[in-house]
Amino acid sequence: MAVVRGRSMEPTLGEGDRLVVSYGAVPTAGDLVVARFPDGTVAVKRAAERRSHRSAGQGWWLLSDNPDEGVDSRHRGPFADDAVLGVVRLRLWPSPRRM
Repeated sequence: MAVVRGRSMEPTLGEGDRLVVSYGAVPTAGDLVVARFPDGTVAVKRAAERRSHRSAGQGWWLLSDNPDEGVDSRHRGPFADDAVLGVVRLRLWPSPRRM
């Protein structure tokens, strides 16, 4: 389970949405994922694609659905595989919806 905080995933997800997450699942491009930033912050982002980065190696390019809000790979570069904690499967509340 995860709870959305902030506006970075609007209009797909909103503040307070409760999500069912499959922790340890391997994402595919387009999935919503829960990821850990280097500073320890945990956030929901969209797995856009796998990318290579000279200094960071292979990783996921993670994006906000609302580009005017939040921090994502445009600011931090690709996220290592182990920084992607799980795949969002369902918005449970306020109204159930498959992701």
